[in-house]
Amino acid sequence: MHYDLLIVGGGINGCAIAREASLAGLKVLLVEQDDLASHTSSASTKLIHGGLRYLETYEFRLVREALHERERLLAAAPHLIRPMTFVLPHAHAVRPWWMVRAGLWLYDMLAGRSSLPRSRSLHATDTAFLGPLAGDHRGFVYSDAWVDDARLTLANALDAAAHGAEIATRTELTSAVRSGNVWWAMLSDGRAVEARGLVNAAGPWVRTLLNKLSIATPSQVRLVKGSHIVVPKLFEGDHAYILQQPDRRIVFAIPYEDEFTEIGTTDIAVERPEDAICSQEETQYLCDAVNRYLIRKVSPADVVWTWSGVRPLHDDGAAKAQTVTRDYLLELDEDGSPLLSIFGGKITTARALAEEAIEKIGPALGIEPRPRTRARVFPGGAIAGFDLHLEHVLARWPFLGEERARRMARAYGNLLGEMLGDVEDEAGMGTTLGAGLTEIEARWMHDREWALTPDDALFRRSKLGLHLSRAERDAFARWWSATFV
Repeated sequence: MHYDLLIVGGGINGCAIAREASLAGLKVLLVEQDDLASHTSSASTKLIHGGLRYLETYEFRLVREALHERERLLAAAPHLIRPMTFVLPHAHAVRPWWMVRAGLWLYDMLAGRSSLPRSRSLHATDTAFLGPLAGDHRGFVYSDAWVDDARLTLANALDAAAHGAEIATRTELTSAVRSGNVWWAMLSDGRAVEARGLVNAAGPWVRTLLNKLSIATPSQVRLVKGSHIVVPKLFEGDHAYILQQPDRRIVFAIPYEDEFTEIGTTDIAVERPEDAICSQEETQYLCDAVNRYLIRKVSPADVVWTWSGVRPLHDDGAAKAQTVTRDYLLELDEDGSPLLSIFGGKITTARALAEEAIEKIGPALGIEPRPRTRARVFPGGAIAGFDLHLEHVLARWPFLGEERARRMARAYGNLLGEMLGDVEDEAGMGTTLGAGLTEIEARWMHDREWALTPDDALFRRSKLGLHLSRAERDAFARWWSATFV
């Protein structure tokens, strides 16, 4: 089988490049050894943001690009991405007031014309923001956005597939060699394929793949683990907290899945991608981080879930893991058929990275570089604002109930109409599987979204596994195995 472009890696960068390339008319094959977004891309802090703290390391280009991408993404995926208010208390501060205020002003300026409110001081009248905080606090309020990172990765893959890309999950690139003007590759499913170009978007495995291909490169990767914990809800409201720590790091406390609070993240240098496990020390660090600020205290015994992702950062020689650049590097090897390797990257800048990737490798494949996705809506994103969309969903399928309707409207956007079609009542949803999940949705995940295992459905296509008991998860796994043999 012949392809124009073989992409290795089904994280946010690989899927974004597949989308960009397929829209450019290239015949694309993406292979992923596990599930889409099964590693770093589902283990982020789940923010679409410029990266306020990156100003401290003078990464102005990255922050500006990310803030402009934030605006594009809010418009392109209003079901998956929503504005969020962040409260930054100026207590236990290791930076002077004027420096934080100046940083927020610069953050606003780099954003340019934005739909989000500009930063301001925390006021005595901000009782919802001040109430959860222990003691009297000065501080600041600013805006960024929250994202379902795994489903944004999926949305990129869906758009790519809609334009002809083949998405092959649970498929590993076992070997590849250059032969003339093509790459000859062997896949773990037994196929031998050829491609005119190869993209190494393997994330934390970027160096592993280069070694497998026997490609020498001057660029190096720093593997930095970021861990998060989930605890029962620590405060009311839709806002989040960004908390300065004595080691100059910042930790977020973010509303999660209605009933919980997400706390993260850490910066720990690791040796292997497989080291993505939240340690006891990290759990205690994150508990201590929020306990410095919030009235409601938390301990490791309160943790109901954790996740950890290994960031494949471009090694810029920084001494500390927390100061390694979050910018990305695209390295093109044209010693024969082209190979493009991706070092670094963020959820927020994946679309821009993909555009630049096609600018780099496209000419060798006969593609004229030009913007294709800057104003393009993601699958499910063609809605006239989320609130109006939710009203429509509740009016059309009132039996869903408000909580489930909101969750499904968020997950699927206007694609929900394709899923539910003419379903008129709960019975039409099929078997009840727990936490509002029914057969019709589980089948959609399997048939339309490459979900092949129970965890794919419960922890990446959704987070419903967090709302199910162990017995309910086991029962769902039995149903899944019996249904999709």
